[in-house]
Amino acid sequence: MRPLTEPQDLRRSTGAKPPAGRPSPALDWIWKYLSDLPSPRILDCGPVWQATVDVLVRRRAKIHVTDLLTPLLFDEAQFWDRKGKVATFRQDYFLSQMLPMEPESLNAIFAWSLLDLVPRDVHAPLVEKWFSFLRPGGLLFCILREPRLEKGMDTLWWLESLTTLGSRGGEVRRFTYPVVTNREVENLAPEGSVKNFLTRSGRREVVVLRSDGSGR
Repeated sequence: MRPLTEPQDLRRSTGAKPPAGRPSPALDWIWKYLSDLPSPRILDCGPVWQATVDVLVRRRAKIHVTDLLTPLLFDEAQFWDRKGKVATFRQDYFLSQMLPMEPESLNAIFAWSLLDLVPRDVHAPLVEKWFSFLRPGGLLFCILREPRLEKGMDTLWWLESLTTLGSRGGEVRRFTYPVVTNREVENLAPEGSVKNFLTRSGRREVVVLRSDGSGR
């Protein structure tokens, strides 16, 4: 997949200059946590931004990409079965879009806002699949909205630097599903630990650690 050279809406360009990146307390923590790894293996579950690729390459990370966000936002019809009276989300089909990975092969997964965009009953199997890819001590990075944030479903994210996030969109589309609470995130990873980082953007940055058995 060719990286996007400019952070812009995937279906239309407004011609506007992307907003400046904002410091990310979660990313600051993540890179300190991974500081002893010379070449971490990372899975990015969003679109491929050139800026993100450049940042991770400079960090000597090995990058894997499985873009679940773009088709979910713009071609979501493929994920829904509308043959019956009530449309149902094609959970197995959605999960099958995940890039095949060796078990316990990754140090980090960038999930971005995926948990905000899929039905509740998809959360458990999705996180279970992610955790199967993570090495003990590996981490899952998520961005989740706060209750007061009603719009922003279409926001896309990238790395401006190791500790700075860039974003585009989020001005029109309302969120479809209720807010994912901190308790719900904790229940998804009973054998791991969850770190929440508050921001002023109406979103939480969440890091879920897979236990390595050492108490780290």
